[in-house]
Formats: sequence, structure tokens, C-alpha cells
Amino acid sequence: METLTEYQSLLRKILEKYTQIPYRYGDITTTLIISEDHNHFLLMDQGWEKGLRVHGCLFHGQIINDKIWIHYDGIEDSVTEDLVAAGVPKERIVLGFYPPDVRVHTGYAVV
Repeated sequence: METLTEYQSLLRKILEKYTQIPYRYGDITTTLIISEDHNHFLLMDQGWEKGLRVHGCLFHGQIINDKIWIHYDGIEDSVTEDLVAAGVPKERIVLGFYPPDVRVHTGYAVV
């Protein structure tokens, strides 16, 4: 249970950092959405750029069985690298956006 609480806190801290970075163009904001009951963590962009609606997911992570699953990481500097830099062992991070047969070659957890 301690790991779950630590990972929840760490993901929140890392993702909040990205909500503070302003876009250089358009009227776009980044929002952190957390479903603590299901351990989902989402970064969403929404706003307007040159008259076009912007709405999309920048990052989706989930904690499952004491592992952090990265379902999508569209951050240029990579939230995954932030997690490793913060001390999360690579064997506790699952790059869920790769098929299982590719995950064995990533150096991260294989599930």
C-alpha cells in the first residue's frame, strides 16, 4: 500500500509541473485529471488555436498492481524519464503503448 501512495503522490507532483508550462501559441490550457479510485492520471489540453478547437490527451498513466502503466506519453521530455529520474525502478514501469513482444526490448517492465 505504501508504494501505491508513493506512486500516486509522485505522479501528481510530476504532472502538476506540466500544467504550469504555458503554451507559446494559442489559448490552450493543460489540466490534470486524477481518478484516485481507479488510479488513472490524465493530462488534457484544451483551448483554441487560430480559430480551431484543441482538445486532446497529453499523458495517460495508471497504477496497476504496484506498477505504473504508461498508456500514452505525449510529453516532449517524457514523463517516463521523470519517473526514472525520481527513483522509480524501470521494472516498475510498464510501457503499455508497446505490444508485449516489443516491451521485452525496452528495459522496462514486461507484463
